[in-house]
Amino acid sequence: MTKKHIGMLTLALLLTVSGCAPSLDDKTEVIQNTEEEETKSVIIPSLQLDETYYRTLLPYEESASRGLVVSNLSSKYDMKEVENGLLRISQNEFSPEKYLFQEGQYLDTSTLKDWLARSNQEEGGLNPSDVGLTGEEKAKKAPVYITHIVEQNYLEKVDNKVSLSGISIGLALNSTYYYNKEKYGAIYEEKLTQAQIEENGKRIAEEVVTRLRKMDGLADIPIVVGLFKQNSRNAVVPGTYFTYSTAAAGKNVSDWKAIDEEYVLFPTADSQEKYRELDTVFRGFKQDVETYFSNYTSIIGTGYFKDKQLQKLTITIPIQFYGTAEVIGFTQHLAGLVKNLPAMNIEVQVNSIDGAEALLVKKASDEEPYVHIFTQ
Repeated sequence: MTKKHIGMLTLALLLTVSGCAPSLDDKTEVIQNTEEEETKSVIIPSLQLDETYYRTLLPYEESASRGLVVSNLSSKYDMKEVENGLLRISQNEFSPEKYLFQEGQYLDTSTLKDWLARSNQEEGGLNPSDVGLTGEEKAKKAPVYITHIVEQNYLEKVDNKVSLSGISIGLALNSTYYYNKEKYGAIYEEKLTQAQIEENGKRIAEEVVTRLRKMDGLADIPIVVGLFKQNSRNAVVPGTYFTYSTAAAGKNVSDWKAIDEEYVLFPTADSQEKYRELDTVFRGFKQDVETYFSNYTSIIGTGYFKDKQLQKLTITIPIQFYGTAEVIGFTQHLAGLVKNLPAMNIEVQVNSIDGAEALLVKKASDEEPYVHIFTQ
């Protein structure tokens, strides 16, 4: 296994420019203590776009396992959320004001493929052995629990040095196990219980931290581990993280903290049952759009909830318009509708077969939405 170490970064020059994006001439000379002791130049952006966004070292270092998430997760929604959700968890331990972000550099593709295998297939396999089991028996006795591992690195600048100060690990766990009773036969589903997912997720988390502690430079690094419950293959909303733990320097995970997050599709029977008031508002918005414009295929909304409180509502409107004037008129109508909605964080995306046509964004504290029409 090839290891890529972050090591200690020594800054020869600190950026002093603030309030603007750094140019290529504003760069920080860095000595990276790798096996090759190579020296390279990097840039620390002086502008932080938002208090929830981490600054990154430039040039951007891609993950050592880049691209593996595409083949390991079956839902495009989970592919995005498994990383974004881990960023939110990390903010609890590594403040964006203090820490810099870097994609994971320790777990490369070879390592992850080994760890994600069954124990009878690879020496380091974290999934149970399926020796002698039929497809149905695998589903009942030894389903695949973990399908992907996300690594994020957090660095801290102290005086004239930047060093690795924390690691976050996201474990993507199956909620449904898919299998064949016979080769090339029909695909069957086996739903995993929450107890199964949580018990095996925590067991795997302890083993992952144990292995990380044995890697060079990670023995005393704080490690955050989150458990992500994937949604089913056909779902149009992502799964979520449901618990996380922080392993202090030299320690393993122990005190797990519950996470109450949920993505809900609107309008559905589920949204009507769980969030009736917001469901009614959404259906009214949908009806108002239909009253004046009929050249659309559907209007759907995705609500992100934390602790049962709406954090953001994203509405997607696919359209079949044929002229710029029509898009402008439609967007103006939407702006009026969005303005009159109850106070909430809302984003409306208007798309056609040609791509994005318009974007409307309104924060709960805003009186009017920000509107942008994309021109060709």
